Amino acid sequence: MSHRKIVLLGANGQVGFELARSLLPLGEVTALSRQQWDLQDLEAGPALLDKLRPDVLVNAAAYTAVDKAESEPELANAINAKLPALLARHCVDNDALLVHYSTDYVFAGDADRPYLESDDCAPTGVYGESKLAGERAISDSGCEHLVFRTSWVFAERGHNFLQTMLRLATQRDALSIVSDQQGCPTWSRHIADTTAAILAQRGRASGPVGTFHLASRNHTNWHAFADAIFDRAVKLGLIPKKPELTAIGTHQYPTPAKRPAWSVLDTDAIERAFSLRMPTWQKALELCMGRMVS
Repeated sequence: MSHRKIVLLGANGQVGFELARSLLPLGEVTALSRQQWDLQDLEAGPALLDKLRPDVLVNAAAYTAVDKAESEPELANAINAKLPALLARHCVDNDALLVHYSTDYVFAGDADRPYLESDDCAPTGVYGESKLAGERAISDSGCEHLVFRTSWVFAERGHNFLQTMLRLATQRDALSIVSDQQGCPTWSRHIADTTAAILAQRGRASGPVGTFHLASRNHTNWHAFADAIFDRAVKLGLIPKKPELTAIGTHQYPTPAKRPAWSVLDTDAIERAFSLRMPTWQKALELCMGRMVS
């Protein structure tokens, strides 16, 4: 199984960039670029996949512009729902494993405990609806699959909350940050390395399949997350000084798409199934920011 053919979609994204590295020891990895397959042209995919014949198909491609999705529902659904359905059909026909990434936005965000994989889904916007449609297309196809739901992804590259806060810290002396939304900040490298660890286990034998929550094992709010980012950034010399932070409510920062107030994911299932231990978001942030200055 060490010579598995692995095809990766979305290699230029935050998670895909890390997957391109973490999957290398597991087999022959082909990362499909936009030049090879423009995902807005889904009809080009089947012939390409038939040529590559992957044993494992890893889909890190996604439409993630949460607010823009409200005005671009067709594009969001093409990438987040129709593409996974196409990939699932290929995996059924070719006895391949599909690895796919989903989101906390499939939930309504009104719970009072961490969400389990089995909890009812009730997305409140186009982005969450499109991601849930993708999940269901995969499940309904009957293909062997691993769907990993994650939350509040941050990385040392790309567009994410960490990078936005570091940029704003050089431009403003004071910032107002929402404090009434709870979630699990999750490092892109952790997502990729956990995926690779799970696939390595499956290289020795088959294993559990289905949907799992892959996130940091504890939660926080955006204001507290920003505060931790700035404290560490000052210590590391990434910013000259810490901005003054003010906690505000979601109603004071309106956006086109409604954000879940509660995006906390329970990770017990993935830890039990694969004998893993999810890190805390604080430890992940420390490692991520340390890499930014190393």
